[in-house]
Amino acid sequence: MTQEEDTGLKLAFKDIEEIEERDDAALDLLKKRLLGVAVVVLFFFVVIVLRLWNLQITEGPEYEKRSYGNRVRIRQVAAPRGHILDRNGREIVTNRPSFDVLLIQEDSHDIGDVLKRLAPILETDVSDLWAKVREASSNPRYMPVRLKEDVNWQTLAYLENHNREFSGVRIEVQPVRVYHYDDLAANTIGYLGAISKKELDEADKNLYSGEDIIGKKGIERLREKDLRGTKGQSYSEVDAKGFEQKQLKTVEPLSGREIRLTLDVDLQQIAESYMAAGEKSGAVVVMEVNTGRVLAAVSAPSIHIKEFIGGISQEEWKALLDNSKHPLINKIVQGTYPPGSTYKMVTALAGLAKGVIDENTTFFCPGSYFFGNRTYNCWKKGGHGSVSLNRAISESCDVYFYQVGQRVGVDGLAEFAQKLGLGAKTGVEMEYEKEGLTPTKKWKLKNRKAKWQDGETLSVAIGQGYNLVSPLQLCVMTSALASGGRAYKPKLVEQVVDIEGAIVENFQPELVSQVNGLDKYFKLIKKGMEEVVQGKAGTARNVAIPGLRIAGKTGTAQVVRLAQYRGLKEAAIPYEYRDHAWFTCYAPADNPEIAVTVLVEHGLHGGSGAGPIARAVLNQYFNGKSGVNDPSKMMPVVIDPDDGTIE
Repeated sequence: MTQEEDTGLKLAFKDIEEIEERDDAALDLLKKRLLGVAVVVLFFFVVIVLRLWNLQITEGPEYEKRSYGNRVRIRQVAAPRGHILDRNGREIVTNRPSFDVLLIQEDSHDIGDVLKRLAPILETDVSDLWAKVREASSNPRYMPVRLKEDVNWQTLAYLENHNREFSGVRIEVQPVRVYHYDDLAANTIGYLGAISKKELDEADKNLYSGEDIIGKKGIERLREKDLRGTKGQSYSEVDAKGFEQKQLKTVEPLSGREIRLTLDVDLQQIAESYMAAGEKSGAVVVMEVNTGRVLAAVSAPSIHIKEFIGGISQEEWKALLDNSKHPLINKIVQGTYPPGSTYKMVTALAGLAKGVIDENTTFFCPGSYFFGNRTYNCWKKGGHGSVSLNRAISESCDVYFYQVGQRVGVDGLAEFAQKLGLGAKTGVEMEYEKEGLTPTKKWKLKNRKAKWQDGETLSVAIGQGYNLVSPLQLCVMTSALASGGRAYKPKLVEQVVDIEGAIVENFQPELVSQVNGLDKYFKLIKKGMEEVVQGKAGTARNVAIPGLRIAGKTGTAQVVRLAQYRGLKEAAIPYEYRDHAWFTCYAPADNPEIAVTVLVEHGLHGGSGAGPIARAVLNQYFNGKSGVNDPSKMMPVVIDPDDGTIE
């Protein structure tokens, strides 16, 4: 091989090597590109798989639910509230169906047009309908807006026959309350109303929604848990416009529990009728002495429950607030007043227990008592003469109790007032109960920044001064006196029964306090109280009922001390300045069953202003009871329509 050939061959091999190197580089580049593409493809594949996993596995049930919701409408069905009965099983409050007009905003394609055409049918202004829609603007659009409640049959029939003309509008059946005795015990039973935003925020969202009706006052509010029931559900198929095509299934609601109260309809009615005669303001309480059952609870004037059905108007609410007789206040527990002479039993018990008097102790009453630099008058200007304990109670001699109170002292009086249930909440199932007030030296120093003056004790001893009690507290005190010192917690609920008839709560007497070792003193006081009604000079002898022994005490609570009205006829004194009238009693005197306490605001005198009401209640309770009265001897009770007194 020549040198030239050898050189050419080398060059050829070199070219081949260069070509091979270029091919290897290209191959490596291709491999890298293919790997990059594979990574990108794999990345997107993983993303797609993860997204599909998320949609189908993680969020699948939610999307399935939403998809189902586009075809099926699920709505809650209100549960009928539990019935409220009296102690004898008579229905006081039950239910009836109310047909309400609702708007589902997400199903309405032109809300403005729908409301404009709907307003004349509902006999309301379109601006009022818009106001209700705006009020619900914070709620989801699938939540119904209640446009009008309890429409009549003509309106219902029209809307049902033309339902496709009002997109998003539907009818809902809502149970509403039926009050079989109108406003009977209205301030005790209470009323319902739409749940407020604040109440909804604080409520269990599994139990309540923004369209619910709940208890707002009284037993309806305090026993909401028992009365509300369990909601049902309705499943219906709807088209794209929200119109219902067919009913799929319904889960029936469960009614609330039935509540049987301790109240007696007959006693409640007679007491309310007497308070209504002459438009009296005040309270009546009737209790079983040996159990604490509240048989009647009257606050007058009463609210009118029907005004609250469907929501009370601003004008009606303002009228209630401006009413000078305060119907919104439950005077049974929220009204506190000086007890007047009904407090004298406390003074008598304290005097006997402290040993400052006995049954034979007498004081002379000339018609006034001079103490310090002031004269304290007796209600009887001519005086009572020489007075013993029995006569002091029966004829309510102020001078006697001035002197007993002076010897006992204000702290001693407070001690026994508290033993008998005054100055503390009773714990009854009523809202906003007040404690009242039994003043002491310590109380005045703390609250009035002043020392107690001895002369103030004399006023306290006859139930005036700083003394304040509620009608229910005074009834508890009367029951404690009647039973010899046992005070029971007043209760309103006799029984709670569930939908299957099982008793879930049953009345049990609850003794809250007992005064021991003073039986002989209680007997002396009870003897004096019997003379109040049965004695010839008793201050409540007009309350007497033939065949029934009654023990009681009258009281006149001074509202203001105005010298310019002294000597005027009572009719000439402005109503708001007249004294309050008290009468509290129990019967039969020898074997007490019930205690009755009556307060008539500005009623002037306990015997004439409050006594006839207690007499009517006692007559109703005992009339026909074997072994207590002979019905043939019972005097009929006739109400004077002008002033509510017995004719």
